[in-house]
Amino acid sequence: MKLTIVKEHIIEGLQKAASIIPARSGAAYLRSLWLKAEGEMLTVMSTDANIEFAGQYAASVGQEGLVGVQGRAFVDLVRQLPGGEITLTLDDQSGSLRIEQGRRKYKLPVNDSTWFQTFSEFPSQNAVNWSADFFQEILERVSFCISDDDNTDAIGCLYIKSIGNGRIESCGLNGHQFALAAFTHDDLAAMLPPEGILIQKKYVQEMKRWLGGLEEIELNISEKRLYLRAGDGREMFSLPRSTYNYPDYMSFVSKLSAESISQLDLDRKECMEALGRLAIFATDNDRCTYLDLAETELTLTAQGQNVGSADESLEVSYQGDIAKIAFPTRNLMDVLGHFVSARVKLRFTAVEGPCGINGQDDPDYTVIIMPMKITDTTYYEEDA
Repeated sequence: MKLTIVKEHIIEGLQKAASIIPARSGAAYLRSLWLKAEGEMLTVMSTDANIEFAGQYAASVGQEGLVGVQGRAFVDLVRQLPGGEITLTLDDQSGSLRIEQGRRKYKLPVNDSTWFQTFSEFPSQNAVNWSADFFQEILERVSFCISDDDNTDAIGCLYIKSIGNGRIESCGLNGHQFALAAFTHDDLAAMLPPEGILIQKKYVQEMKRWLGGLEEIELNISEKRLYLRAGDGREMFSLPRSTYNYPDYMSFVSKLSAESISQLDLDRKECMEALGRLAIFATDNDRCTYLDLAETELTLTAQGQNVGSADESLEVSYQGDIAKIAFPTRNLMDVLGHFVSARVKLRFTAVEGPCGINGQDDPDYTVIIMPMKITDTTYYEEDA
């Protein structure tokens, strides 16, 4: 194998390929980056035995061939080289890959091509087109609510389901927070199986990284995998579907429509800034902000043993019977940070019941956060 490539044309793809390679553990096959020179293209392939990445990049191929190299070492080397042309040559006698750029020469050991296992091909039939930016935004708005525990079955997964008439819901749940982003895509809705699809969070994170910088993508679904391909056909990314049963989230979403709910309307940025200051007073034992609710005023208070206490008041609009409720400070900040609306509305179902958050400029987006049980512990009192 012998070819010449331009660093600037390939480095982004190499970094995407390397990001899914196991750092140290796993078989040598999994830690390998496979380079295939064929025609006028260099194909770069990597896998962790679940996710698969394949990218094709223009190259001047003198001799076709296939080699596997230690992935992270190869990518780190190319990343640190200056821009410009790089020549890759398989040295059959020494069993190494020569990397040359001007007076710079390097050798990396290679794996026998018999180790190579065929990668999945993108199923072009009935594939649908989608905006990469929009898909990435959906993932960002939902994934922060997915459980980080790989052993939590379905709630450790992104859930995407068609609900009819071209409408799709994308959900994330971790036991104390839930995010739902709905949108319309007729072709994708028709492709989704009736039970929807589940993708583990660790794969969602890699998918978000791969989508960065792309404009359009093609998407397809098989019985076992989700396939994504760049709009220009240059890169493909695929990952396994999970087979758990997702919880019936309508059992708690429907509570937000009850006539008995209390509603709080406030300035999102002003509230986030106040919560940021109150977070200074949070401790492991008391990490909450307490909300004292009145018709036109919201009082936020926080206190922590050996830390101090704080309270701030905000102008709001409130209707309801709940006088006081508490939320984990940083969790509430995180939730509000995923909205873009200047003002948001909090809908309280009960002192310890689900609270739904919506914003006028965030259509079809709802986040639910669970309140904390209020205790009467007091560390600081006003002097008489």
